[in-house]
Amino acid sequence: METLMKAMVYSRYGPPEVVQLRKVPKQVPRANEVLIKIHATTVNRTDCGFRSANYFVTRFFSGLFNPKVNILGCEFAGEVEAVGSEVLAFKPGDRVFGYDDSAFGGHAEYKVMAASGALAVIPDGMDYIHAAPLTEGSHYALGNIRAAKVKAGDTVMVYGATGAIGSAAVQLLKYFGAYVVAVSNTKNVDLVKSLGADDVIDYQARDFTQTSRRFDFIFDAVGKSAFGQCRPLLKPKGVYISTELGKNSENIFLALVTPLRGNRKVLFPLPAINKADVLLLKSLAEQGLFTPVIDRQFRLEELVEAYHYVETGQKTGNVVVGVHRS
Repeated sequence: METLMKAMVYSRYGPPEVVQLRKVPKQVPRANEVLIKIHATTVNRTDCGFRSANYFVTRFFSGLFNPKVNILGCEFAGEVEAVGSEVLAFKPGDRVFGYDDSAFGGHAEYKVMAASGALAVIPDGMDYIHAAPLTEGSHYALGNIRAAKVKAGDTVMVYGATGAIGSAAVQLLKYFGAYVVAVSNTKNVDLVKSLGADDVIDYQARDFTQTSRRFDFIFDAVGKSAFGQCRPLLKPKGVYISTELGKNSENIFLALVTPLRGNRKVLFPLPAINKADVLLLKSLAEQGLFTPVIDRQFRLEELVEAYHYVETGQKTGNVVVGVHRS
């Protein structure tokens, strides 16, 4: 007789209400996999994008007409309950966190994952709630920082410095030795300063484009600016990256043509994460150099409400969902 678990399931694209609480079969780990009892997960832009498929290009990854994966939740923290016969790196009882945007599965009581994937043991002293948001925003930020080839001493602007990606970017840029100018709303100026920003522009008080500084890298972590708007702020060899496609998907086109001109350019790197990245994030968390910002917490049964809140675009940092309670 198969064992069932609770999961938030969707079978068609659409608004948050397409996700429903159901009982589904609990998975059994294969030889190279671990079974994880999920204690906490998040709702983030990756989950929202796959659920809504508002960008049609998403469907080439998630399924053209209907989703291939029915349980979302790309990042998580939990306890290893069982391991496959070939797994040596983990054992039952290990407290782990990780990221999985191919099989997803974090919005459930249990998930399986390859032991070789983006999975690591939680830093000592960190609880599941704070471990769950260690990977999603940070890996987007890390990939873009690497693509821009940021080096110590570079001057970088982070537009939208209070979201999951932006708040991680500020901290990671300081780790790489950059001078960080963060763009934030009024209420979060002190928060962004506490993350390590060297200077903060309150966009509600003044136009961020009127700064006299010039930047090696402008990173729009919320996708609300444009290259044309930011181009005058870039140094001659400066790089602009946005986490969104831009108006009429212009950032894809600009990423193809601007590098050919040999000066200010747009890049549009595709996100990727591996075990080495997760281990780096773990190390930074252990050293106090990276701490995910948490906005609100919800229960698994409140996932639809969590989606609605994330999609207001007003969250600060991460929205965490408790599954199994410690």
